[in-house]
Amino acid sequence: MTTAVTRTGEDVSVGSLLRGWRKLRGVTQLELALRADSSARHISFIETGRSTPSRSMVLHLAERLDVPVRDRNSLLVAAGYAPSYPETPLAEPAMTTLRAGLEQLLTAYEPLPALVMDGMYDVVAANDGVRMLLEGVSGHLLSPPMNAMRLTLHPEGLAPRIRNLGEWRAHLLERMERQAALRSSDALHRLYEEVAGYPVPDGGAPAAPAGRTDGQDPAAHPYALPLRIEVGGRVLSFISTATTFNTPMDVTVSELAVETFLPADTETAAALRTAA
Repeated sequence: MTTAVTRTGEDVSVGSLLRGWRKLRGVTQLELALRADSSARHISFIETGRSTPSRSMVLHLAERLDVPVRDRNSLLVAAGYAPSYPETPLAEPAMTTLRAGLEQLLTAYEPLPALVMDGMYDVVAANDGVRMLLEGVSGHLLSPPMNAMRLTLHPEGLAPRIRNLGEWRAHLLERMERQAALRSSDALHRLYEEVAGYPVPDGGAPAAPAGRTDGQDPAAHPYALPLRIEVGGRVLSFISTATTFNTPMDVTVSELAVETFLPADTETAAALRTAA
């Protein structure tokens, strides 16, 4: 996996943190300077501590490096400024309207499965379509906070019923690795190592070549990898989408994602209509 940006007590200056994000993004000092309408000399001075960036410059560079909102606060603190973005728990009264909107959205998707996850893939809300998929899942995986990655890949979770487990597992692990690198999250790295180490249930085939699923015609789902899962004695096929908030101004909101599962074939669509 990609190494996270260093946050040890010996390396918490704003310059060293910015240098870590720049290297993580694979950007040179000159490239960052051009993006930020600055000079490579000034970027070098900031990184080495010879120059202290203004508050606006810290945020400007963070935006050009696509630094997550949570870590932008860390950069500001390291530079001697107060955090710019609040972190409001979803249960707070200030989030009432947001929670109501998310619940309304999830309900509108029924009977299609849909859920809301936080930055650690913990499920903060789900609709009845998701609950339909949870038959036979061990109780300890359903205890709050229910984690979508553990729930899916654990041998006592959904994994034994996923008919293209090799492909779907590879997709989820790649997604987690990409997110952990993008956010430079040690917690996500640890979660990745945990779920990647789960034993594959009996019958879990290795990942098939790209575009193939359990011997199906590679053109059967040309637009996206489906999740093929057994539910109630029949195999349903879904493609998933993930939606995040535009320009979030709160750490909590910046890490929320709405995941929806759409029918990948007419048989699944018909089964969902019948279930509804």
